Amino acid sequence: MTKWLRLTLPGLLLCMHGCSYYSFSGASIPAHLATIAIPIAEDQSTSPLTVLDESLTELMIDRFVRQTRLTLTEDETDADILLTAQITRYSNAPTSVTGQERAQYNRITISVSAQYANQVDGDVLERTFSGFDDYDPLEGGLEAEEAAALAALENIADDLFTAATSNW
Repeated sequence: MTKWLRLTLPGLLLCMHGCSYYSFSGASIPAHLATIAIPIAEDQSTSPLTVLDESLTELMIDRFVRQTRLTLTEDETDADILLTAQITRYSNAPTSVTGQERAQYNRITISVSAQYANQVDGDVLERTFSGFDDYDPLEGGLEAEEAAALAALENIADDLFTAATSNW
């Protein structure tokens, strides 16, 4: 065995071992965790939009299942990780007003309370996340409001994923 190979082989093996729980998305999931349950998010807000709970759930599944090696399971009690979320606040308020006292842009702000329970180790992490996006109410109406709400949820799902995979 050449001297170069003798020196680099242990380093390569160490790197390969480290990749067993690290993904290229930057997510660090301990190797002993394999399954995750993500029940449908609860919408406890006063939002006029009926798609927020399902949209947030799909975004969380996208991040935790498609960007990690975790497998989705419906069995909440048997899952290694249980991720729950409640949409606690929804607001739609003007951010700028024209000279005619009309809202030129509205801002959708959404708050989500999330709980990340590592059911193998017994660790439970809770945190509130908030996201927002602006839209023009004169041009898009309810469709523009829904698009802004979904953009706010995208930001929340990104922040939640980053926090959970970097030990909150």
